Amino acid sequence: MTNRINAKAHRGAAIFFGLLLIFGLGYSLFRFDQAEINSIKAQAWLDGSAGMRLNTALELPMRSTLETLDAAWRYRLLGQLTPQVQEGCPGWLFYTDGMRPPIENIEEVLALRISLMQMLATEVASKGVQLLIVSVPDKSRVESDALCGLSQTPAMHTQFSRWQEALMAAGALNVDLLSSLGAKRYVYYRTDVHLNQQGAQLAAREVAAAASLVLGPPGDYRYKVNSAIKPQERIGDLLVLAGLENAANMWRPAPDMEILQTFHTSSTGGLLDAGPVVEVMLAGSSNSRRSNFAEQLGQQLGRQVWNVSRDGGKFADALMEALKNQANWPNSLKLVIWEMSEMSLLQPLSEQERLRLGLAL
Repeated sequence: MTNRINAKAHRGAAIFFGLLLIFGLGYSLFRFDQAEINSIKAQAWLDGSAGMRLNTALELPMRSTLETLDAAWRYRLLGQLTPQVQEGCPGWLFYTDGMRPPIENIEEVLALRISLMQMLATEVASKGVQLLIVSVPDKSRVESDALCGLSQTPAMHTQFSRWQEALMAAGALNVDLLSSLGAKRYVYYRTDVHLNQQGAQLAAREVAAAASLVLGPPGDYRYKVNSAIKPQERIGDLLVLAGLENAANMWRPAPDMEILQTFHTSSTGGLLDAGPVVEVMLAGSSNSRRSNFAEQLGQQLGRQVWNVSRDGGKFADALMEALKNQANWPNSLKLVIWEMSEMSLLQPLSEQERLRLGLAL
């Protein structure tokens, strides 16, 4: 009797999954026809655009909604997030790579990056321009009161200290943001890896103080600053990484609230005015593109800041890209500010870094 029941159950399961496979095949053929896959030229398969079109064609209906629902119930009922995101105290999200290195050969990778730092510093100096290096400490190091049981691995502490010692040994002009940021609470967004507006202002003040050693007293360049009337909801990148950006608030950590500030260039010249002289270039990561950091730095310096920072700029990709285009540097340029995150020190080497170091890809 039991064997007969099991056989029926297996048969039913086989029929169900068979119908599911038939449905999937039918849906795929329908989507292929809608996307006109047969009309795609051979070159499109070579450059990857056909593959992207194919992926789009095969995307299941309501996929985004289903993924959000899955992430939401897992978070609310099981306390689970994606492997890249961890929750400390309630509502405080941290990027996993900021607390433990995603690679094993950390000593070797940091040694290579120290060598790269020395190479880039020498190249910038050869152009008659001063380099200022800014290392942004990780959120988990500064907002330690919000970790609630989470912690950085000892390797993160050791390697960051080693990096700071290398900067001192190289005689590099650099800024230690840890003391100024660590003296305040809540200088990072709860649901984002970046500095909030208060943290960016503190960082800009410290960087401007170091830059004044090269540039002299503040200039007279100013931004007009407008503030929103009321706080607005801000969806942090860690909420996005956790798949919860579109979830209802009761099913996710509450987004940050902030009174948004916008900075506007104040024009004082006529139609033929050439504009302010560019003396400062900012080549950094996404830290330099968030919370009006570049604008707040320019306000502190009283000078326009030429911001060539890149999202995903990692350790030095923005600076290396800027050096490729040095023919476009104005003769008035005096200072290059190179900003990177602590987390970027122990990430896998990027393609640009490997090329610059002469390593195999």
